[in-house]
Amino acid sequence: MVKARTSAAELVESGHVRVNGARETSPGHAIKLGDVLTIALDRTVRVLKVTGFNERRGDAASARVLYEELSEAKRN
Repeated sequence: MVKARTSAAELVESGHVRVNGARETSPGHAIKLGDVLTIALDRTVRVLKVTGFNERRGDAASARVLYEELSEAKRN
């Protein structure tokens, strides 16, 4: 959803991320298979279900196969 880990951490710390419906404020929170993430970003809300993990960090294309989009990005 964002390009850098620091940007992702800022999103979490500022309360823009929910894990299974609960607001998460700790960037180190462990995510499990099947968790549902709700991310508010740039006037959109994305709801994603975690379907896999990678051993190593990869590009955006390889990351797209690790989650299922549960809702289309919607404008507020």
